[in-house]
Amino acid sequence: MKNNKKSDLTDLFLFIISAELTGVLSALLSGNFSGTYAEIPKPPLSPPAWLFPAVWTVLYAVMGISAYLIYSYRGADRDTRKSALTVYWIQLFINFSWSIVFFRLNLFAAAAAVILTLLVLIAIMIKMFLKIRLAAGYMNIPYLIWVIFASYLNIATAVMAGRR
Repeated sequence: MKNNKKSDLTDLFLFIISAELTGVLSALLSGNFSGTYAEIPKPPLSPPAWLFPAVWTVLYAVMGISAYLIYSYRGADRDTRKSALTVYWIQLFINFSWSIVFFRLNLFAAAAAVILTLLVLIAIMIKMFLKIRLAAGYMNIPYLIWVIFASYLNIATAVMAGRR
């Protein structure tokens, strides 16, 4: 068991960076986000394009911090923490894939299925995190709310694009 503050900070940094890099790599692989966003039909309440990277940067950092809180918490058994972190990594991968399906491939209906899967996984992750460490679960509520909003935008875009 580690009690080294430098090692703890390194672990925290690695969790934050891995989440942020997931977002960066997804953005790079998704192609021309701003160009695609400018061209697609936008449902009511669509925010300006600049808001998405700003919000996601914060959300990825919070996800990384919350995962670190689960990883480093010794008040729960290892298997429970491992299961919660497995769901975390799976949802992060699904999150990664959404931008590629939506922006690179322009498969809006398929992206809606991906984001709804993500929504379910986030809810499961939050529930698991809450059982281990309340702060880690509650920290992800803004993420859940944002993905609910993004789900609305994705589904509405798919409907609107289908009518073209």
